[in-house]
Amino acid sequence: MKYIDIHAHVNFAAFRDDYADVLKRAHDAEVTVINVGTKIGTSKRAVELADEFPDVYAIVGLHPIHTEASQHDEEEIGGRGFVSRGELFDSLEYKKLASNKKVVAIGECGLDYYRLNSETKDIQKEIFIKHIRLANDVEKPLMLHIRDARLNDSVSNQAYEDAYEILKREARVPMNVHFFAGNVAVARKFLDLGATLSFTGAITYGKNYEEVLQFAPLDRLLSETDCPFVAPHPHRGERNEPMFIPHVVEKIGVVKSESAETVRTAIMENARRLFFSTSLSTL
Repeated sequence: MKYIDIHAHVNFAAFRDDYADVLKRAHDAEVTVINVGTKIGTSKRAVELADEFPDVYAIVGLHPIHTEASQHDEEEIGGRGFVSRGELFDSLEYKKLASNKKVVAIGECGLDYYRLNSETKDIQKEIFIKHIRLANDVEKPLMLHIRDARLNDSVSNQAYEDAYEILKREARVPMNVHFFAGNVAVARKFLDLGATLSFTGAITYGKNYEEVLQFAPLDRLLSETDCPFVAPHPHRGERNEPMFIPHVVEKIGVVKSESAETVRTAIMENARRLFFSTSLSTL
């Protein structure tokens, strides 16, 4: 396979009726897919898909927005809104899922302060630490979700700061910061922790990613779709899917003044190193 989508959600209901067709299109486009769980149901579904399709892998965990009952609108998530019923983190159940040889990481886990009741920060932090300790135990990397609050016309870095301090103290495994949206100063701190940074189709139309992409070394970058959300140009407004990942790779090349082939090769090697070097799975 020539490409990798390290953070997809073909395990979501948006693909219920045609997931096999979506994954066939990914295969035909030579894209390896890693589906990421956000709660126990979608984590189990990610494992099911990994067991069913040879070029598909899974990550299991509880997304921070699912740690409490909450409502999320279309503007917030870039798709249809939904209501979360909230879920307790069952370490034993997630550890059981993580024992599958095609589960390559734990997550997506972390901190989401985008629209947060202040009293739930402690809950998110507690569950984040449980994910980290599970990853340490099973010796698999972390897939991190970190999203800051928007303050008027600026964005706070508090979620990144809080996550950084927790990771520095607790983590003993490699990690990737999914859908990285911090500035260069934040990127430097996570790179110093040894993290990789992954980027979505948002980089094909959003200018605020270019400085970080120019700053970050190529050997620390990864490509993702976060499908069904944030489809890249020229597919904006469509349901996103893994076969669109070459658009992300090409844009990274443009920003870094590298050929798409150089970027593609580097990303595949970065993915092998992060997700498959200590796993029973092979890429």
